[in-house]
Amino acid sequence: MSTLPHLSNADARALFLDRHALAEPPAGPCKGGDLAALIDRIGFVQVDSINTVARAHQMILWSRRQAYKPAALDRLHAQRAVWEHWTHDASILPMHLFPHWRHRFARDRARLVARWTGWQRDGFHEKFDEVLRRVADHGPVTSADVGEGEARGAGGWWDWHPSKAALEYLWRVGDLSITRRDGFRKVYDLTERVIPAAERGAEPSAADSTEALCAAALDRLGFATPGEIAAYWGAVTPDEARDWAQSALRAGRVQEVIIAGADGAPRRHLIHPETLAAPTPEPATRLRILSPFDPALRDRKRAERLFGFHYRIEVFVPEPQRKYGYYVFPVMEGARLVGRIDAKAFRDEDCLRIRAFWHERGLRASRNRLARLEAELARLARFAGVSRLDFSPDWQRDPL
Repeated sequence: MSTLPHLSNADARALFLDRHALAEPPAGPCKGGDLAALIDRIGFVQVDSINTVARAHQMILWSRRQAYKPAALDRLHAQRAVWEHWTHDASILPMHLFPHWRHRFARDRARLVARWTGWQRDGFHEKFDEVLRRVADHGPVTSADVGEGEARGAGGWWDWHPSKAALEYLWRVGDLSITRRDGFRKVYDLTERVIPAAERGAEPSAADSTEALCAAALDRLGFATPGEIAAYWGAVTPDEARDWAQSALRAGRVQEVIIAGADGAPRRHLIHPETLAAPTPEPATRLRILSPFDPALRDRKRAERLFGFHYRIEVFVPEPQRKYGYYVFPVMEGARLVGRIDAKAFRDEDCLRIRAFWHERGLRASRNRLARLEAELARLARFAGVSRLDFSPDWQRDPL
Protein backbone atom coordinates (compact mmCIF):
# COMPACT_ATOMS: atom_id res chain seq x y z
CA MET A 1 0.00 0.00 0.00
CA SER A 2 2.84 2.41 0.84
CA THR A 3 4.12 2.35 -2.76
CA LEU A 4 0.89 3.86 -4.03
CA PRO A 5 0.61 7.65 -4.44
CA HIS A 6 -0.88 9.47 -1.46
CA LEU A 7 -3.13 12.50 -1.11
CA SER A 8 -3.14 14.37 2.18
CA ASN A 9 -6.47 15.00 3.82
CA ALA A 10 -6.25 18.71 3.01
CA ASP A 11 -5.56 18.01 -0.67
CA ALA A 12 -8.31 15.38 -0.83
CA ARG A 13 -10.86 17.77 0.64
CA ALA A 14 -9.80 20.52 -1.76
CA LEU A 15 -10.10 18.19 -4.77
CA PHE A 16 -13.48 16.85 -3.71
CA LEU A 17 -14.92 20.33 -3.08
CA ASP A 18 -13.59 21.58 -6.40
CA ARG A 19 -15.40 18.77 -8.21
CA HIS A 20 -18.58 19.81 -6.38
CA ALA A 21 -18.16 23.51 -7.25
CA LEU A 22 -17.61 24.43 -3.61
CA ALA A 23 -13.95 25.46 -3.81
CA GLU A 24 -14.48 28.73 -5.67
CA PRO A 25 -16.43 31.77 -4.42
CA PRO A 26 -20.20 31.46 -5.07
CA ALA A 27 -20.14 34.14 -7.77
CA GLY A 28 -20.91 34.29 -11.46
CA PRO A 29 -23.97 33.81 -13.69
CA CYS A 30 -26.39 31.00 -12.97
CA LYS A 31 -29.04 30.75 -15.65
CA GLY A 32 -29.38 29.14 -19.04
CA GLY A 33 -26.23 27.40 -20.23
CA ASP A 34 -24.27 28.43 -17.12
CA LEU A 35 -26.84 26.78 -14.86
CA ALA A 36 -26.95 23.65 -17.04
CA ALA A 37 -23.13 23.43 -16.88
CA LEU A 38 -23.18 23.75 -13.09
CA ILE A 39 -25.73 20.93 -12.73
CA ASP A 40 -23.68 18.76 -15.09
CA ARG A 41 -20.55 19.50 -13.10
CA ILE A 42 -22.01 18.33 -9.79
CA GLY A 43 -24.01 15.54 -11.48
CA PHE A 44 -27.40 15.87 -9.84
CA VAL A 45 -29.41 18.17 -7.60
CA GLN A 46 -31.63 16.42 -5.07
CA VAL A 47 -35.24 17.55 -4.87
CA ASP A 48 -36.86 17.68 -1.44
CA SER A 49 -40.12 19.14 -0.16
CA ILE A 50 -38.92 20.59 3.17
CA ASN A 51 -38.98 24.38 2.99
CA THR A 52 -37.79 25.69 6.35
CA VAL A 53 -35.61 28.22 4.52
CA ALA A 54 -35.56 27.10 0.87
CA ARG A 55 -36.11 23.72 -0.75
CA ALA A 56 -33.02 21.56 -1.12
CA HIS A 57 -32.62 21.87 -4.90
CA GLN A 58 -32.84 25.66 -4.70
CA MET A 59 -30.37 25.96 -1.85
CA ILE A 60 -27.87 23.55 -3.43
CA LEU A 61 -27.61 25.83 -6.45
CA TRP A 62 -27.65 29.06 -4.42
CA SER A 63 -24.77 27.81 -2.25
CA ARG A 64 -22.62 27.64 -5.39
CA ARG A 65 -23.89 30.68 -7.30
CA GLN A 66 -25.62 33.30 -5.22
CA ALA A 67 -26.96 35.02 -8.36
CA TYR A 68 -29.19 31.95 -8.80
CA LYS A 69 -32.95 32.49 -9.02
CA PRO A 70 -35.43 29.58 -8.79
CA ALA A 71 -37.17 30.61 -12.01
CA ALA A 72 -33.96 29.80 -13.89
CA LEU A 73 -34.29 26.11 -13.02
CA ASP A 74 -37.93 26.07 -14.11
CA ARG A 75 -36.91 27.55 -17.47
CA LEU A 76 -34.13 25.02 -17.86
CA HIS A 77 -36.60 22.19 -17.24
CA ALA A 78 -39.06 23.68 -19.73
CA GLN A 79 -36.25 23.89 -22.31
CA ARG A 80 -35.55 20.15 -21.74
CA ALA A 81 -31.93 20.74 -20.77
CA VAL A 82 -32.53 18.76 -17.56
CA TRP A 83 -34.93 16.05 -16.45
CA GLU A 84 -36.06 14.65 -13.13
CA HIS A 85 -35.65 11.09 -11.98
CA TRP A 86 -34.26 8.88 -9.25
CA THR A 87 -30.65 8.64 -8.08
CA HIS A 88 -30.59 7.83 -4.37
CA ASP A 89 -33.69 10.03 -4.28
CA ALA A 90 -35.62 12.28 -6.65
CA SER A 91 -33.09 14.51 -8.42
CA ILE A 92 -32.61 16.97 -11.27
CA LEU A 93 -30.20 15.48 -13.83
CA PRO A 94 -28.50 16.62 -17.05
CA MET A 95 -30.56 15.51 -20.04
CA HIS A 96 -27.64 13.69 -21.68
CA LEU A 97 -27.82 11.05 -18.94
CA PHE A 98 -31.31 9.88 -19.92
CA PRO A 99 -30.17 7.07 -22.26
CA HIS A 100 -28.07 5.57 -19.48
CA TRP A 101 -31.13 5.19 -17.26
CA ARG A 102 -32.74 2.69 -19.67
CA HIS A 103 -31.15 -0.29 -17.95
CA ARG A 104 -32.28 0.98 -14.56
CA PHE A 105 -35.81 1.32 -15.95
CA ALA A 106 -35.70 -2.31 -17.07
CA ARG A 107 -34.42 -3.54 -13.70
CA ASP A 108 -37.00 -1.53 -11.82
CA ARG A 109 -39.98 -2.95 -13.72
CA ALA A 110 -39.74 -6.29 -11.96
CA ARG A 111 -38.20 -5.02 -8.74
CA LEU A 112 -40.76 -2.33 -8.01
CA VAL A 113 -43.78 -4.46 -8.91
CA ALA A 114 -42.59 -7.12 -6.47
CA ARG A 115 -41.81 -4.56 -3.79
CA TRP A 116 -44.91 -2.40 -4.10
CA THR A 117 -47.37 -5.27 -4.48
CA GLY A 118 -46.63 -6.12 -0.88
CA TRP A 119 -48.28 -2.93 0.36
CA GLN A 120 -50.71 -2.15 -2.47
CA ARG A 121 -54.23 -3.49 -2.45
CA ASP A 122 -55.70 -5.29 -5.46
CA GLY A 123 -55.92 -3.23 -8.62
CA PHE A 124 -52.44 -1.70 -8.63
CA HIS A 125 -51.27 -3.56 -11.77
CA GLU A 126 -54.58 -3.08 -13.56
CA LYS A 127 -54.21 0.70 -13.38
CA PHE A 128 -51.07 0.88 -15.56
CA ASP A 129 -52.87 0.93 -18.92
CA GLU A 130 -55.70 3.07 -17.58
CA VAL A 131 -53.34 5.76 -16.32
CA LEU A 132 -51.30 5.74 -19.54
CA ARG A 133 -54.48 6.11 -21.62
CA ARG A 134 -55.61 8.99 -19.42
CA VAL A 135 -52.34 10.84 -19.97
CA ALA A 136 -52.21 10.03 -23.70
CA ASP A 137 -55.77 11.21 -24.31
CA HIS A 138 -56.04 14.16 -21.93
CA GLY A 139 -52.52 15.41 -21.35
CA PRO A 140 -50.36 15.89 -18.25
CA VAL A 141 -51.71 14.87 -14.84
CA THR A 142 -50.83 15.17 -11.18
CA SER A 143 -51.56 12.58 -8.52
CA ALA A 144 -54.69 14.57 -7.64
CA ASP A 145 -56.06 13.99 -11.16
CA VAL A 146 -56.12 10.19 -10.95
CA GLY A 147 -57.77 7.70 -8.63
CA GLU A 148 -61.05 9.50 -8.03
CA GLY A 149 -63.17 7.38 -5.72
CA GLU A 150 -60.46 4.82 -4.98
CA ALA A 151 -60.21 3.73 -1.37
CA ARG A 152 -57.31 4.63 0.86
CA GLY A 153 -56.23 3.13 4.14
CA ALA A 154 -55.04 4.62 7.41
CA GLY A 155 -52.52 6.99 5.86
CA GLY A 156 -48.81 7.34 5.12
CA TRP A 157 -46.76 7.48 1.94
CA TRP A 158 -47.12 3.70 1.49
CA ASP A 159 -50.89 4.01 1.43
CA TRP A 160 -51.43 5.67 -1.95
CA HIS A 161 -54.54 4.73 -3.87
CA PRO A 162 -53.81 2.27 -6.72
CA SER A 163 -53.80 4.89 -9.47
CA LYS A 164 -51.34 7.08 -7.59
CA ALA A 165 -49.05 4.07 -7.11
CA ALA A 166 -49.40 3.22 -10.82
CA LEU A 167 -48.53 6.82 -11.75
CA GLU A 168 -45.38 6.77 -9.63
CA TYR A 169 -44.42 3.32 -10.92
CA LEU A 170 -44.80 4.42 -14.56
CA TRP A 171 -42.50 7.36 -13.84
CA ARG A 172 -39.91 5.19 -12.12
CA VAL A 173 -39.76 2.77 -15.09
CA GLY A 174 -39.58 5.51 -17.72
CA ASP A 175 -43.03 5.31 -19.34
CA LEU A 176 -43.94 8.70 -17.89
CA SER A 177 -41.71 11.69 -17.18
CA ILE A 178 -42.09 14.83 -15.11
CA THR A 179 -42.87 17.69 -17.45
CA ARG A 180 -42.83 20.34 -14.68
CA ARG A 181 -43.76 20.94 -11.07
CA ASP A 182 -46.69 23.10 -10.03
CA GLY A 183 -45.52 24.45 -6.71
CA PHE A 184 -43.93 21.24 -5.54
CA ARG A 185 -46.45 18.83 -7.08
CA LYS A 186 -45.10 16.66 -9.88
CA VAL A 187 -46.87 16.93 -13.25
CA TYR A 188 -46.49 13.76 -15.34
CA ASP A 189 -46.68 13.36 -19.11
CA LEU A 190 -45.75 10.69 -21.63
CA THR A 191 -41.99 10.38 -21.86
CA GLU A 192 -42.16 10.90 -25.63
CA ARG A 193 -43.57 14.38 -24.97
CA VAL A 194 -40.93 15.34 -22.40
CA ILE A 195 -37.59 13.79 -23.36
CA PRO A 196 -36.10 15.05 -26.66
CA ALA A 197 -35.96 12.60 -29.55
CA ALA A 198 -32.16 12.41 -29.59
CA GLU A 199 -32.00 11.16 -26.01
CA ARG A 200 -35.04 8.88 -26.42
CA GLY A 201 -33.55 7.35 -29.54
CA ALA A 202 -30.14 6.58 -28.05
CA GLU A 203 -29.88 2.97 -26.88
CA PRO A 204 -26.45 2.35 -25.35
CA SER A 205 -25.61 -1.19 -24.33
CA ALA A 206 -25.56 -2.10 -20.66
CA ALA A 207 -21.76 -2.23 -20.81
CA ASP A 208 -21.55 1.22 -22.42
CA SER A 209 -23.86 2.70 -19.77
CA THR A 210 -21.89 1.13 -16.95
CA GLU A 211 -18.66 2.56 -18.41
CA ALA A 212 -20.16 6.02 -18.88
CA LEU A 213 -21.82 6.21 -15.47
CA CYS A 214 -18.89 4.82 -13.48
CA ALA A 215 -16.37 7.08 -15.20
CA ALA A 216 -18.65 10.10 -14.75
CA ALA A 217 -19.19 9.32 -11.06
CA LEU A 218 -15.44 9.07 -10.47
CA ASP A 219 -14.94 12.39 -12.28
CA ARG A 220 -17.45 14.11 -10.02
CA LEU A 221 -16.15 12.54 -6.83
CA GLY A 222 -12.49 13.11 -7.68
CA PHE A 223 -11.58 9.82 -6.01
CA ALA A 224 -13.82 7.00 -4.83
CA THR A 225 -14.20 3.38 -3.83
CA PRO A 226 -16.25 1.08 -6.09
CA GLY A 227 -19.07 1.27 -3.55
CA GLU A 228 -19.09 5.08 -3.68
CA ILE A 229 -19.11 4.94 -7.48
CA ALA A 230 -22.15 2.63 -7.48
CA ALA A 231 -23.98 4.80 -4.96
CA TYR A 232 -23.36 8.09 -6.76
CA TRP A 233 -26.06 7.73 -9.42
CA GLY A 234 -27.80 4.65 -8.03
CA ALA A 235 -28.03 3.46 -11.65
CA VAL A 236 -25.35 0.74 -11.60
CA THR A 237 -25.17 -2.14 -9.15
CA PRO A 238 -22.29 -2.64 -6.68
CA ASP A 239 -21.22 -5.71 -8.65
CA GLU A 240 -21.17 -3.74 -11.90
CA ALA A 241 -19.08 -1.01 -10.26
CA ARG A 242 -16.58 -3.55 -8.89
CA ASP A 243 -16.24 -5.24 -12.27
CA TRP A 244 -15.80 -1.87 -13.96
CA ALA A 245 -13.12 -0.87 -11.44
CA GLN A 246 -11.14 -4.06 -12.03
CA SER A 247 -11.35 -3.66 -15.81
CA ALA A 248 -10.43 0.04 -15.68
CA LEU A 249 -7.44 -0.72 -13.44
CA ARG A 250 -6.17 -3.39 -15.81
CA ALA A 251 -6.53 -1.02 -18.77
CA GLY A 252 -4.84 1.87 -16.95
CA ARG A 253 -7.90 4.13 -17.20
CA VAL A 254 -7.85 4.49 -13.42
CA GLN A 255 -5.23 3.91 -10.76
CA GLU A 256 -5.20 3.43 -7.01
CA VAL A 257 -4.36 6.20 -4.57
CA ILE A 258 -4.19 6.39 -0.78
CA ILE A 259 -6.41 9.09 0.71
CA ALA A 260 -5.84 10.27 4.27
CA GLY A 261 -9.00 10.63 6.32
CA ALA A 262 -9.66 13.44 8.77
CA ASP A 263 -8.22 11.21 11.49
CA GLY A 264 -5.15 10.42 9.39
CA ALA A 265 -6.25 6.87 8.63
CA PRO A 266 -5.28 5.80 5.07
CA ARG A 267 -7.85 4.32 2.71
CA ARG A 268 -7.43 2.97 -0.80
CA HIS A 269 -9.43 4.71 -3.55
CA LEU A 270 -9.59 4.88 -7.32
CA ILE A 271 -8.67 8.01 -9.24
CA HIS A 272 -8.27 8.99 -12.88
CA PRO A 273 -4.53 9.47 -13.67
CA GLU A 274 -5.19 12.91 -15.14
CA THR A 275 -6.94 13.96 -11.92
CA LEU A 276 -3.97 12.90 -9.82
CA ALA A 277 -1.56 14.71 -12.15
CA ALA A 278 -3.46 18.01 -12.09
CA PRO A 279 -2.62 20.75 -9.55
CA THR A 280 -4.68 20.64 -6.36
CA PRO A 281 -7.06 23.62 -6.30
CA GLU A 282 -6.84 26.09 -3.42
CA PRO A 283 -10.29 26.45 -1.82
CA ALA A 284 -11.72 29.90 -1.24
CA THR A 285 -12.04 30.87 2.41
CA ARG A 286 -15.70 31.78 1.96
CA LEU A 287 -18.13 30.72 4.68
CA ARG A 288 -21.32 29.23 3.30
CA ILE A 289 -24.43 27.49 4.60
CA LEU A 290 -25.25 24.19 2.89
CA SER A 291 -28.42 22.21 2.42
CA PRO A 292 -28.52 18.97 4.46
CA PHE A 293 -29.08 17.28 1.07
CA ASP A 294 -26.08 18.86 -0.65
CA PRO A 295 -24.42 16.39 -3.07
CA ALA A 296 -21.11 16.91 -1.26
CA LEU A 297 -22.69 15.60 1.96
CA ARG A 298 -25.13 13.03 0.59
CA ASP A 299 -22.76 10.18 1.45
CA ARG A 300 -22.68 10.76 5.22
CA LYS A 301 -19.97 8.15 5.84
CA ARG A 302 -17.68 9.65 3.20
CA ALA A 303 -18.23 13.14 4.63
CA GLU A 304 -17.37 11.88 8.09
CA ARG A 305 -14.17 10.17 6.91
CA LEU A 306 -13.07 13.15 4.85
CA PHE A 307 -14.13 16.08 7.03
CA GLY A 308 -14.52 14.50 10.47
CA PHE A 309 -18.09 15.82 10.41
CA HIS A 310 -20.79 13.56 11.82
CA TYR A 311 -24.20 14.60 10.50
CA ARG A 312 -27.57 12.91 10.63
CA ILE A 313 -30.76 14.67 9.65
CA GLU A 314 -33.32 14.54 12.47
CA VAL A 315 -36.54 15.18 10.56
CA PHE A 316 -37.83 11.72 11.40
CA VAL A 317 -36.48 11.66 14.96
CA PRO A 318 -39.11 12.34 17.66
CA GLU A 319 -38.58 15.87 18.98
CA PRO A 320 -37.55 14.87 22.54
CA GLN A 321 -34.83 12.63 21.08
CA ARG A 322 -33.29 15.19 18.71
CA LYS A 323 -29.73 16.21 19.44
CA TYR A 324 -29.75 19.40 17.38
CA GLY A 325 -33.08 20.05 15.68
CA TYR A 326 -35.61 19.22 12.98
CA TYR A 327 -33.64 20.61 10.02
CA VAL A 328 -30.13 21.83 10.79
CA PHE A 329 -27.82 23.25 8.12
CA PRO A 330 -24.10 22.37 7.90
CA VAL A 331 -21.77 25.38 7.84
CA MET A 332 -18.66 25.23 5.66
CA GLU A 333 -15.68 27.60 5.79
CA GLY A 334 -13.07 27.08 3.14
CA ALA A 335 -12.47 23.32 3.04
CA ARG A 336 -13.69 22.65 6.59
CA LEU A 337 -17.10 22.01 8.05
CA VAL A 338 -17.05 24.33 11.05
CA GLY A 339 -20.51 24.00 12.54
CA ARG A 340 -24.24 23.60 12.08
CA ILE A 341 -27.08 26.04 12.39
CA ASP A 342 -30.79 25.79 13.16
CA ALA A 343 -32.54 28.47 11.10
CA LYS A 344 -36.05 28.89 9.73
CA ALA A 345 -37.71 31.53 7.55
CA PHE A 346 -40.94 33.02 8.91
CA ARG A 347 -42.25 34.80 5.85
CA ASP A 348 -45.37 36.06 7.62
CA GLU A 349 -43.03 37.85 10.06
CA ASP A 350 -40.47 38.83 7.38
CA CYS A 351 -37.58 37.26 9.26
CA LEU A 352 -35.07 34.45 9.29
CA ARG A 353 -35.05 33.13 12.84
CA ILE A 354 -31.81 31.63 14.11
CA ARG A 355 -32.38 29.35 17.07
CA ALA A 356 -28.87 27.99 17.49
CA PHE A 357 -25.37 27.73 16.04
CA TRP A 358 -23.02 25.01 17.27
CA HIS A 359 -19.38 25.21 16.26
CA GLU A 360 -17.45 21.98 15.85
CA ARG A 361 -15.15 20.70 18.56
CA GLY A 362 -11.63 22.06 18.30
CA LEU A 363 -12.87 25.32 16.77
CA ARG A 364 -14.15 28.43 18.42
CA ALA A 365 -16.85 30.86 17.44
CA SER A 366 -14.44 33.78 17.00
CA ARG A 367 -15.67 37.30 16.44
CA ASN A 368 -14.50 37.16 12.82
CA ARG A 369 -16.21 33.82 12.14
CA LEU A 370 -19.47 35.00 13.70
CA ALA A 371 -19.37 38.20 11.62
CA ARG A 372 -18.92 36.15 8.45
CA LEU A 373 -21.71 33.83 9.52
CA GLU A 374 -24.08 36.74 10.11
CA ALA A 375 -23.21 38.20 6.69
CA GLU A 376 -24.00 34.84 5.06
CA LEU A 377 -27.24 34.56 7.02
CA ALA A 378 -28.25 37.99 5.71
CA ARG A 379 -27.66 36.78 2.15
CA LEU A 380 -29.62 33.60 2.88
CA ALA A 381 -32.48 35.65 4.29
CA ARG A 382 -32.72 37.64 1.08
CA PHE A 383 -32.76 34.41 -0.93
CA ALA A 384 -35.59 33.12 1.31
CA GLY A 385 -37.56 36.32 0.64
CA VAL A 386 -37.29 37.91 4.10
CA SER A 387 -35.52 41.07 5.12
CA ARG A 388 -34.30 40.68 8.69
CA LEU A 389 -32.52 38.29 11.04
CA ASP A 390 -33.98 37.34 14.41
CA PHE A 391 -31.47 35.68 16.77
CA SER A 392 -32.57 33.76 19.85
CA PRO A 393 -30.86 35.10 22.98
CA ASP A 394 -28.88 31.89 23.45
CA TRP A 395 -28.18 31.18 19.78
CA GLN A 396 -24.41 30.75 20.23
CA ARG A 397 -24.00 27.21 21.56
CA ASP A 398 -21.08 25.10 22.67
CA PRO A 399 -20.38 21.83 20.79
CA LEU A 400 -22.51 18.87 21.83
